[in-house]
Amino acid sequence: MPLPLPPAKDIPATFFASVKGWWTAGEREGAASEQRLFRKLPYFRADGSTTPVDGYPVVARSTRVDLATPKHYINTFSITPTGSSPPPNPPTVVLHGYGAGLGFFFENFTALGDWAGKRQTPVHFMDWLGMGRSARVPFSVKAKRNDIDGRVAEAESFFVESLEEWRNKMGMEKMTLVGHSLGGYLSIAYALRYPTRVNKLILLSPAGIPRDPNDTTTYSREVTDSPINGDDKHAVNASQDSVNSIRSGQRAEQRKESRGRKLLTYLWEEGWSPFQVVRSIGIWSPLLVGKYSSRRFIGLSADDTKAMHEYILNITLMKGSGEYCISHLLAPGAHARRPMVDRINALTIPVTFVYGDNDWMDPEGGSQSVENLRKAGNGQGRMYIVPHAGHHLYLDNPKATNDLLTKELDRGLSRS
Repeated sequence: MPLPLPPAKDIPATFFASVKGWWTAGEREGAASEQRLFRKLPYFRADGSTTPVDGYPVVARSTRVDLATPKHYINTFSITPTGSSPPPNPPTVVLHGYGAGLGFFFENFTALGDWAGKRQTPVHFMDWLGMGRSARVPFSVKAKRNDIDGRVAEAESFFVESLEEWRNKMGMEKMTLVGHSLGGYLSIAYALRYPTRVNKLILLSPAGIPRDPNDTTTYSREVTDSPINGDDKHAVNASQDSVNSIRSGQRAEQRKESRGRKLLTYLWEEGWSPFQVVRSIGIWSPLLVGKYSSRRFIGLSADDTKAMHEYILNITLMKGSGEYCISHLLAPGAHARRPMVDRINALTIPVTFVYGDNDWMDPEGGSQSVENLRKAGNGQGRMYIVPHAGHHLYLDNPKATNDLLTKELDRGLSRS
């Protein structure tokens, strides 16, 4: 029986509480904050064992997968069937976005766990190397500033090669990749480099897709956006009208961008990251993160909001690493230096794009990518819009997102 965890602390509202939160942050608190999210699943094994829990067809556990380079490891959360038979379908791997971590998907654990049990197919959530609770190893690019292709290739390789090594260590022949934001971009990069290892791609508000000559994408909204509240209607097939509506909203947001947001955008483009700024203010950082948590997770219960605050605080205060990739992959204006819309037609696998109806990622890139796939002979491209959702659609409207994920994961797969 695992030891009970103390409840998550209140989000700091005073300087003293901020100092206390900063002082106690670290590896131990980070592990505890992550475990609070995992323990919402009744079949989670805190001791890391694979012993079945009575009445459940799956078991969940957290592991650290060591890579070949010393002190390089990938933090992994797995939901695996308890049966002894080989899985009938390629495992699903869920990949988070920029500066986030696998805990951001806690609202999706139950639905994907249910799917794993029904299909007898594992689902893994992975922290990118240098992010979440994976190893915070040094990140650097040797290519010169004007060598755009070299910079992009090195930055992509940092993540793509560690994902490939992790796949090999996990003993998986093929994977279905579900990637959010930067995780979506890197999922495509991986599939382009290792096409025989990917079964299909499901891309949730992916970054780096379109050419963006008008700079309509404001990447600072990664950390300044508020949640979208509403009902949980089902996702719908994207139409040109829905794409135009989203883009119109993006232009309106850009026109009213505040000076503070413009400064954040400038720092981002100069190679800084918001997490670097948070770490630099030291004892004030829990107060700043608390303002974000209180706003971003306003739709959650009080306990879940506190749990997510502690999780985000601890991964944010960890040593900077993979976050510094952003200025090498994205140009000023936050469009990709090598947009995926110009590269994706090399893929021959199913590719599904999903955007929120209040997204700040330009859905035109997804629409054009589906068309480019079709012109290249791949008619397996699809695109959906999730209602009442923004960029973090899996948090804003988890019910509709979970329904769509299980539908897309089921498409074309074997049923046990």
